[in-house]
Amino acid sequence: MSQMQNVERQLREMILGLEIGPGERLTERWIESRFGASRTPVRAALLRLETEGLIGRDGRGWTVAPINLAELGQIAVYREAVEVAAVRLTAALEDRSGVEVIAAMLDSCDADTPREEWHRVGMDFHIELARLSGNEFLLRAVRDAMTRLSRARWLEVRDERALGRAWAEHHAILAAVRQGDADEAARLLSAHIAGSRDRLITSLHDDRRGLRARGFAVVAA
Repeated sequence: MSQMQNVERQLREMILGLEIGPGERLTERWIESRFGASRTPVRAALLRLETEGLIGRDGRGWTVAPINLAELGQIAVYREAVEVAAVRLTAALEDRSGVEVIAAMLDSCDADTPREEWHRVGMDFHIELARLSGNEFLLRAVRDAMTRLSRARWLEVRDERALGRAWAEHHAILAAVRQGDADEAARLLSAHIAGSRDRLITSLHDDRRGLRARGFAVVAA
């Protein structure tokens, strides 16, 4: 792994895991010192993270992108377009046995599972379901959308009721795919994305003061 890739990977993990909070300033000098990297690979890593929407330029420095409630709504529209297209392709496959691996992944989470793992599996459900479609472009689109949602979803995993509802909906979607019912799978997935969007935006909006007290920047537009 190159120095640039190492810096990019570690910074991404710190941002998505909220170790570096939304709205927090970054300097190239701090990153160079933190990761023992030289200026050129640090700048290259920052540019790559900028294309993912995780950071933005702030004068001569950089700032971790705030959680944007309006953007979450836009991502939901994007997700519905690409994920429904992917799930229809998957439901039409002759061999749909791949859904059993995803089901086992969901079933691996229980009351003793750390929240970090719940978060990862919830993200991977959507990515792996898109992977089964066999369409690389749809897979990339879903992976990009889930990456952009990761920080907001991480805040949501604190709600056990929301987690239980999401897991039940995930299993229902898989059941429809397992039966080859593309229309039902598409309907359930659309409803799941819309419901998740509404709950997430409401939760974040209601908790904006608390999040700001923790130093997290949340904006409405």
